[in-house]
Amino acid sequence: MAVTGNGPLAGVRVVELAGIGPGPFAAMLLADLGADVVRVDRPGGGGLAVNPAFDVTNRNKRSVLVDLKSAEGPARVLDLVERADILIEGFRPGVAERLGVGPADCHARNPQLVYGRMTGWGQEGPLAQSAGHDIAYIAVTGALGMIGSPDAPPAVPANLVGDYAGGSLYLVVGVLAALRHARTPGGAGQVVDAAIVDGTAHLTAMIHGMLAAGGWQDRRGANLLDGGCPFYGTYETSDGLYMAVGALEQQFYDTFVELLGIADRAPARKDLSRWGELRAAVAERFASRTRAEWTAVFEGTDACVAPVLSLHEAPHHPHLAARSTFTEFGGITQPAPAPRFSATPGAVTRAPALPGADTASVARDWDVPGLAGEGA
Repeated sequence: MAVTGNGPLAGVRVVELAGIGPGPFAAMLLADLGADVVRVDRPGGGGLAVNPAFDVTNRNKRSVLVDLKSAEGPARVLDLVERADILIEGFRPGVAERLGVGPADCHARNPQLVYGRMTGWGQEGPLAQSAGHDIAYIAVTGALGMIGSPDAPPAVPANLVGDYAGGSLYLVVGVLAALRHARTPGGAGQVVDAAIVDGTAHLTAMIHGMLAAGGWQDRRGANLLDGGCPFYGTYETSDGLYMAVGALEQQFYDTFVELLGIADRAPARKDLSRWGELRAAVAERFASRTRAEWTAVFEGTDACVAPVLSLHEAPHHPHLAARSTFTEFGGITQPAPAPRFSATPGAVTRAPALPGADTASVARDWDVPGLAGEGA
């Protein structure tokens, strides 16, 4: 059946050349917003060792099989490109060109196409042809070095900061901005070079400003927002779990120390020389009760304190449950589409696309009959 998205991107057609990491996540976000995303999978796979039925980053998409190394493969992709608004690829620089589906090939067929390129190092520079993963990209931008305790190695934040924040989200912003330009009078398609190192560096803009102003020390665990501050961090409870504290403003801090039970003996919060003493007092109190007990104390107050939940626990948090921040579809509990729109809400409407499962429907809906025999 034809895809009829209800989100704000309904009617926008996206071709995603299959990859891993930030490209698929970016394409998922576009699909969540209502775009008709067709993922071009290669015969035999090539992604992460995850059962495709559980790869949530491929939800709300359709998949076709095309062997780009076959004689007919590039032509099939260009047939899709001719009917698309956006293309996303995550090859190393030059690979798409060698396969016959680079920007010049695509723009020859569709001058209005927005060609989104997702890489770690970018399309140019000394490391452009080097392999890499999220951890290396965030390492060289200074982001990784900011995270964690000062007396321990930097803490690895999964692949959220680089792949998804510095990569996927910047690619989505880029292709949507370029699409807006392409649809203006006299506008045309263009190439969007979304490099994870660029996006991650951009995320540190405020920190660089604070650094220049002398309000940030260039070392881990010594600042207001990196765990160096005793009223902005995490504390272990008596049952080995944790609470997160973010009581930065004076009025929130006052509520925090009152409910914690140390208001009468907490040293002045602005006295940095006594931050160690303050941290010890806070840690001692949190260690006296369980996470559930402290959650009950702080719930609904302005102390800016919250329990640190696991992935399994998060969907059951009362606030997230009330907002349906997570949803269940096809037997998989997963984050619901975000952000929210009052007139054109997004939704999860399709389970993760299985490689090649939608070749026939895409061939019909996009009027690309040559796809029907591809990858068989």
